[in-house]
Amino acid sequence: MITTSTPDIRTEADIKTLINSFCQKANGDELLAPLFSAVAQIHWPNHLTGMYDFWSSVLLGTNRHAGDPIPRHLALPASGPHSQRWISLFFKAVEDNFTGSKAEEAKKKAKSIAAQIQQNTLR
Repeated sequence: MITTSTPDIRTEADIKTLINSFCQKANGDELLAPLFSAVAQIHWPNHLTGMYDFWSSVLLGTNRHAGDPIPRHLALPASGPHSQRWISLFFKAVEDNFTGSKAEEAKKKAKSIAAQIQQNTLR
C-alpha cells in the first residue's frame, strides 16, 4: 500500500496554493460567491496579492503585510452561516493540501480572525 502525505506549509508557493485553493472554493460556493461579487466587489489581482502577503507574514514571518485586515472585512456578514462556511472552506483548503504544524497554525489564525471580525461587528 502506497501512502502519500501532504507537506506542511513552508514556502511562498505553498502560501499561493493555499490561498488559490481557498478562493476557488469560496468563489464556487453558493453562499459566499455573491458576497465577493456583489457586496465586496473584490478586485481579485489586488486581493490575492494582499492575501499572499498576509499569510506569508503570518506563517513564514516575512513581514510583507502591514496593517490590519479586520476593518476591510467588517462590511461582510460575520456571523452565522457565512462565518461558518468561510472557516469550513478555509480549513478544507488547508486539509486538502497540507498537514503539519504550519497547517494547524493557519487554521488557528483563520479561526481567530473570524472571531475578531465577529466581535468587531457586534460593537
